[in-house]
Amino acid sequence: MKTLVIVSHPYPEQSSVIKTLQQVAASVPGVTVRNLESLYGHDTEAFDLAAEQKAHEGVDRVVYLFPIHWFNLTPMLKAYLNKVWSYGWAFGPGGDALRHKEMLVVVSAGASEYTYSSQGLVQSTMDEVLTPMKASALYVGMRYLQPLAFHEAMGASLETLQGFGEAFAARLAGSQ
Repeated sequence: MKTLVIVSHPYPEQSSVIKTLQQVAASVPGVTVRNLESLYGHDTEAFDLAAEQKAHEGVDRVVYLFPIHWFNLTPMLKAYLNKVWSYGWAFGPGGDALRHKEMLVVVSAGASEYTYSSQGLVQSTMDEVLTPMKASALYVGMRYLQPLAFHEAMGASLETLQGFGEAFAARLAGSQ
């Protein structure tokens, strides 16, 4: 299975989890990694639309790897979806470039899994927080896979990071 991993982190120098997961992805055969901030800095207008759309050609699965940023996508990833998923390419007449591809969302969160529960502080599960990604995938005809969330990511130990990496590698190796 060919996989495209789109990585975004607004503060890449502070991210041991996303860096680790990006390195894991890059080591898996059949996986191409594109880090938005490495390619474009923080300029939400700088995307090379032709290159980004071409990167999706021939892949079976697209993985979006990012930290939950104020219970949402990162600014670069939101801008990426706004620009790259254009009318006529991702949806609309002739817009079927993403149809039948799988979408896997992989996120890190500083807070605990309990915080992301109906009883927790935000009274929302991670699945509920990621509803816009699910809706977007379904709207363009993608198959939305169960997300992979790594909680308590801030200050994670090396052992915890290794566990995150192993879980991510297992998901990349499988079709679910």
